[in-house]
Amino acid sequence: MGKSTCSYWNPLDGDEQHRWRWLEGLEGQVEALILSHDPATGEFTRLTRFHPGADTSAFGATVHDFPEEILVVSGRLWDGAFGMWLESGHYASRPPGEVHGPFRSEEGCVVLDVSFPQRLGLGEG
Repeated sequence: MGKSTCSYWNPLDGDEQHRWRWLEGLEGQVEALILSHDPATGEFTRLTRFHPGADTSAFGATVHDFPEEILVVSGRLWDGAFGMWLESGHYASRPPGEVHGPFRSEEGCVVLDVSFPQRLGLGEG
């Protein structure tokens, strides 16, 4: 089947707000919008939007057993694991097992992330 496809559209347009979904436990703070998904492999591309004042400290750091890539599209995001502010243009290609977060954003932030759950295991990428 492969990853879903679509024609051009603007997921950041206000008319598309109905497509965004709050992340469980972070209602009012962080929401996500799946842009593309492959049900066979679980691979997905999504936007994650951290609203001003969002803070994921209650959930602690995050670790996946698969690789992912992220690009900060706009705003600023604090990554507690790295002790640094990520700003528009910051990119990471995370290997399986890399600790990241918790996150917080004072002004808000939009992140593009691509996850590859079918590529399990430490050291793969």
